[in-house]
Amino acid sequence: MIGNKAMLIPLTMAFAVPGLYVRLAHIAVSPIEATLLSGTAIMASAFILLWACDAAQSDISQSLALAIVALIAVSPEYAVDMYFTWMAGKYPDGNYAHYAIANMTGANRLLIGVAWVFIVVINWYKTGSGVKLESERKTEIFFLALATVYAFVIPLKNSLAWYDCIVFISIYAWYIYSVSGRTCEESETDSPAKFITDLPKIPRRIVTAFLFLFACGTILANAEPFSEGLVATGKTLGINEFLLVQWLAPIASETPEFVVAIMFAWRGQAGVALGSLLAAKLNQWTLLVGMIPGVFAFSHNSLEHSLPLDAIQLHEILLTAAQSLLAVIIIANLRLPLRHALLLFFLFAGQLVSPNLVEILPGDSFLGLHDTDMHQVFTLLYVIASLTMILERPGRLARLLRAR
Repeated sequence: MIGNKAMLIPLTMAFAVPGLYVRLAHIAVSPIEATLLSGTAIMASAFILLWACDAAQSDISQSLALAIVALIAVSPEYAVDMYFTWMAGKYPDGNYAHYAIANMTGANRLLIGVAWVFIVVINWYKTGSGVKLESERKTEIFFLALATVYAFVIPLKNSLAWYDCIVFISIYAWYIYSVSGRTCEESETDSPAKFITDLPKIPRRIVTAFLFLFACGTILANAEPFSEGLVATGKTLGINEFLLVQWLAPIASETPEFVVAIMFAWRGQAGVALGSLLAAKLNQWTLLVGMIPGVFAFSHNSLEHSLPLDAIQLHEILLTAAQSLLAVIIIANLRLPLRHALLLFFLFAGQLVSPNLVEILPGDSFLGLHDTDMHQVFTLLYVIASLTMILERPGRLARLLRAR
């Protein structure tokens, strides 16, 4: 049985080869073909990274393993976003800065508004209850709350500058330091990860290193054609390229992580599944956000200018921070019940579709509000829901302050 599942490793690598070959051979293809080939290569590489990381969980603490898995699993997301940010530094007058913020905010909102909710729905279907997190997840919740509070500073000061990089990355480094000292736990890896784990130490490390190198190299090689292909495909098909960058790119790059979390939930390990997605949200809301101004400053070769943001991008960050605030308040008691998961989903769906719905109404408005106003409306709804939960149960805020 293990041998059959182990074949998934070379089979998955085979899916990554066409995109890698087209990139390295400099073969000219259409934007749609480039997007499909490079997107498939990135997705296949993300699965390979997950299997390699999963095999290492018996050697380190589960909390640290989840943090590392969450970080590496979303490396395709980092590659795409850092490409847009690097190009923004080279061409500050273009749209690359907008693409970088759209990709980052879309990835963060998808995790909470879709992935978290899906885990709860699966667990409710199988057990009739919501998801209970392990007590160790209090650490992730504390640091997510810390990053969320600082995230509100960005739209207030109208900039995402180099010193924000220091703050966000310091929060993530503090988190990694906090979980690194925990004891190791027996991991429950499944094939093909188990195939790697069962190898003798030296061959296991060689195989793991090879998989890391292959997957990371493929992701880096395909980040540019995937990113540029998305933008060009949107223009070719008459689709808003910002929507493709904000929603399609994160879906493609984070699908492997979603699939693994869903598998955990389906096997009755919903707490582990949600814990991995919580760790993913934390690293994207600290390390990913923090790397954007750092990479921009390095590419722009200057610390004097912050990433160029307009009102739309600032509203996107504010909306994402508000969603994160509500999520933190909800899970402060280490539980995510179905009713709260559905609240997160309907608010996410509302902010996603409401601008288009308002745009097609007579007069392009609803109660005097235009499509460009809807994100502010849903930001307010997130904040109101958060304050309501705190007033309803003040203990939630106390748990956050004691979480560390």
